[in-house]
Amino acid sequence: MGWSSWNQFGDQINEQLLVQTMDAMAANGLRDAGYVYINLDDGWQRHKGARQDHPLEVDPVKFPHGLRWLADYAHGHGFKLGIYSGPGQTTCAGYTGSEGHEAEDAKQFAAWGVDHLKYDSCCSHKDAPKTEVQAIVKKMSLALRASGRPIVYHACHCGWADIWQWAADAGANHWRIGQDISDDFDYPGHREKYYFDVLDMLDRGITLGQHAGPGHWNDFDMLVVGLNGKSQELVGAGASNVEYRTHFSLWALAASPLLIGADVRALDAYTLETLSNKEVIALNQDPLGQPAEKVRDDGTLQVYAKGLANGSVAVALLNRGSATAEMTVSPGKDLGEAWKHYRVRDLWRHAELGEFDIPFTAEVISHEARLLLLSPVTGHATTTDTTDNTPAPK
Repeated sequence: MGWSSWNQFGDQINEQLLVQTMDAMAANGLRDAGYVYINLDDGWQRHKGARQDHPLEVDPVKFPHGLRWLADYAHGHGFKLGIYSGPGQTTCAGYTGSEGHEAEDAKQFAAWGVDHLKYDSCCSHKDAPKTEVQAIVKKMSLALRASGRPIVYHACHCGWADIWQWAADAGANHWRIGQDISDDFDYPGHREKYYFDVLDMLDRGITLGQHAGPGHWNDFDMLVVGLNGKSQELVGAGASNVEYRTHFSLWALAASPLLIGADVRALDAYTLETLSNKEVIALNQDPLGQPAEKVRDDGTLQVYAKGLANGSVAVALLNRGSATAEMTVSPGKDLGEAWKHYRVRDLWRHAELGEFDIPFTAEVISHEARLLLLSPVTGHATTTDTTDNTPAPK
């Protein structure tokens, strides 16, 4: 959990922005909600052009105090610092990459006090054989391990080369399961024949849960919550508050890393409430580390479920359609649970909805995901009217 600079700012980053971001997240509660990784994406480097022509150095204009100072600032304020590089001569934005200098660069990152590395191969090895990509990912993994500092390793290969099948064995802690996300909930096709919207990413990643678990995660890409179509870098027209909340709910259930991409210095109250919902975050951070599965698919109406360490099950009732619909979930039929009685809690309304002994039914508005916590109970009275008509969020 944390924040990444790319979605909102592209390579237009500097020391002042990073300090202001950390200060804002400490003040608005995001740090205390669990967002502690502050990740520099592309653009912190001094030089553009091939590594064979330039050393890997920090831009002294953007970061006059250097990255060791920035890491110390982060650590002193309860954060961790992330950095970016790639396995080519250049990075995605054309800055110097790490090809041929993996051990040297890993040692430098460790000396700076870095806690996370996004290693992005977008501008190199796109069409390389799987064995070559595996070797590239593992080479930096071994270099990070040899650096003597624990550094979270993000192998960013856009879901190519079936990376989810082997990235954990190569030493990666999370890996992208698809191409870059756009700031859209449900865009027809793919923007520029490349970008995935929220539902595209969900559909691609939800079948890959067997490859994820504690210490190694499917990464559904950075959150677009709060961008509102105003990103300096990312394509997309934006989404509604309901759609952004659905996006956040689904990423939490999928056990994807939660990396905020918006400018946290200027979040409205609704967006801040979405990102800081502790009950939803708890699903994402559940120690069992079990990603959600799609347990029912009725076309535009779908049910997703995630088992939790305490024996409860988190459920999302997703309405992908254009009209409000009644949706039902059955602990037995849908979840495979032999519960005689169970209780239901709505995690966005922070409300107990009652105890039940038959399937639970709720109204779900267009593009909403009703996020519920179902837990077994014994020895309590049951409710026979299972229709929940509490007002939908604005």
